[in-house]
Amino acid sequence: MKVVYAFSSLMLGALAALPMPAAASEISTHVLDLATGTGGAGIPATLERKNDAGDWVAVGSATTDANGRVRDFGPGVVTPPGVYRIRFDVSRYKDAGPKPFFPEIDIVFRADDDSAHYHVPVVMSPYGYSSYRGN
Repeated sequence: MKVVYAFSSLMLGALAALPMPAAASEISTHVLDLATGTGGAGIPATLERKNDAGDWVAVGSATTDANGRVRDFGPGVVTPPGVYRIRFDVSRYKDAGPKPFFPEIDIVFRADDDSAHYHVPVVMSPYGYSSYRGN
């Protein structure tokens, strides 16, 4: 029993010494196609964060799934508080029907609460789009 306890204490000590990532929020999105009444599948989306110099820096990327959702922007993506942009490449949306008037949709938002989940849906049609903070 003492050997197991000593091993467990040693392991806990080693784990406590590892650097922990900074607190970060979770960011997800969902594209809803009003023309078809379905999720926009296969749309590339890039998540970027504005740095202190005012430049956009890519954080991660993903492609919407069959239901138009992006649950995360890749393994190891860290999103500390800041200003973010999700850039949707709608020109690559194969189910768009008519050629989209807006080939790219950029949604800029602030994520200040590092313990919150930010869900940023986009509702689109061939000639317009809208976004809001979802849940």
